Amino acid sequence: MADQTPSAGVTEPPPRLLDFHQERIRVLHFTWIAFFMTFYVWFNLAPLSSTMRDNSDWLTKEHVKVLLIANVALTIPARIVVGALIDRFGARVVFTWLMITMSIPAIVFAFSDTFTQMLISRLALSSVGAGFVIGIKMVAQWFPPKYIGRTEGFYAGWGNFGSAWAAMTLPWIAITFFGDWLGVSGDMAWRWAMALNGLVLGIYGVMYYFLVRDVPDGRKLTKTKKAEPMLVSSYWDLAQYLFWSIPLVGALGLLAWRISNVEVNGDVVLNDTGLYLIYGVLTLVYIGHVVRTLQVNLPYLRAGVPDDEKYHFGSVVALNSTYFANFGAELAVVSMLPEFYENVFAPLVDDRGQPIVTATVAGFVAASFAFVNLVARPLGGFLSDKLASRKRTMLIYIFGIVIGFALMGLIAKWTPGVDEDGLKNLAPMFGGVSWLVIAVMMTVFASMFVQGAEGATFAIIPMVNKRMTGQVAGMAGAYGNVGAVVYLVIFSLVDAKTFFFILSGGALVSFVLTLVLLDEPEGAFSQDFDDDEAAGEAPSVETPSAVE
Repeated sequence: MADQTPSAGVTEPPPRLLDFHQERIRVLHFTWIAFFMTFYVWFNLAPLSSTMRDNSDWLTKEHVKVLLIANVALTIPARIVVGALIDRFGARVVFTWLMITMSIPAIVFAFSDTFTQMLISRLALSSVGAGFVIGIKMVAQWFPPKYIGRTEGFYAGWGNFGSAWAAMTLPWIAITFFGDWLGVSGDMAWRWAMALNGLVLGIYGVMYYFLVRDVPDGRKLTKTKKAEPMLVSSYWDLAQYLFWSIPLVGALGLLAWRISNVEVNGDVVLNDTGLYLIYGVLTLVYIGHVVRTLQVNLPYLRAGVPDDEKYHFGSVVALNSTYFANFGAELAVVSMLPEFYENVFAPLVDDRGQPIVTATVAGFVAASFAFVNLVARPLGGFLSDKLASRKRTMLIYIFGIVIGFALMGLIAKWTPGVDEDGLKNLAPMFGGVSWLVIAVMMTVFASMFVQGAEGATFAIIPMVNKRMTGQVAGMAGAYGNVGAVVYLVIFSLVDAKTFFFILSGGALVSFVLTLVLLDEPEGAFSQDFDDDEAAGEAPSVETPSAVE
């Protein structure tokens, strides 16, 4: 099998995605499936949230909102840890370990009967979101730089579809397969549906170890021993780096604060003592990061930064903001959209008086937001390659997000009264199935720009500093999850209509930052810009992670 994959040093033809005789193509497919499965399990909560509440006499909307926040909380540190493990042990072993390990909290969550059990298992399960990091490195080890864009785009687009497939299939598996066909009670049907995909994840984790290799023949797997903070080009950049590192820790503090407001049976989940203890630990973590960053950067800056190692840190800030606004919004919207459609379009009934937008239908409709990822994200990278200015392409996509979420804010209208959480009631802006169709079209429009912007973001990131692409990507990717945490906390405090307008506003802020701070990369369209030999290595720096 291995002899059908060209070895290092040999000019390789363009990859053909259906040529399974090539080992590299098989590795690509096995790896996007692994990523797909991690996202399927990661987003198995939102499609079943209404079913869970309907079949529980204690689970409330407040509980579900906090669980949705917890679902993305630990992905930020998990990406850093997993990135270090990839460098130490290789992508194959780490992906296997991640899938097997994460199958445990997936199954535990499914059969939890208290909110504390659900919260702890969901926090643990949020680490499964680091799976994308592993596949990025695995694919890069099998394809030369010339073909990385298209193969990474294919990997990202199809793997990300796991969230949409979860929204489309999980309600059917729980309600129809387990409930109607097998006669399982409502409270147990959703549990078995979740447990089943957790079990499949663990089984595929074992299979993956035997299906792939880390590198093709002729290449050596390089394992690093440690990771260092990002090197910067000036003292001002150092101050900016330390400042923009605060939200990476602050997002976890925000999560802790939100959870501290939740009461179960009259008692808070996290009391003041526990909350301040978490704040203290996070403060110490940040202080440790500052000390280590200064230890690495101050001698480097005093020695004088060579001209060929300098880069514009403002571009890093701008790209952090774009990923906050696009991927952060995507994670938040995918988590809340099924229940939004089911609740808003509840008045829409058929001739028999039955609701048209059931949990299953809402799952399929909401999946339209993630469904277009199959083409939208690769298209964003492709257009960034083809158009004359990568910055202009990025600005067009970000402004499209502004318009897209503003349109989604018009799907529903406020109605008199408030719901059980004290938030304004919502109903469709207009009646009839035709408005549902228009709402879906608005959702798809927003999704095209959100996920296209993700592709455009990571088409620029390798150009910012070719010596430290992984670290720039790591920080931007972490900001995507910071965005998800921030947006989900906001969603737990406001109604869905207001939430969409806030997402639009966040994208507008990113647009301004990108317009002012992002530099057009030098040599952005050079054929040898990404050449490994030309790029060299950053002095004394190891890449901690690479993310979406």
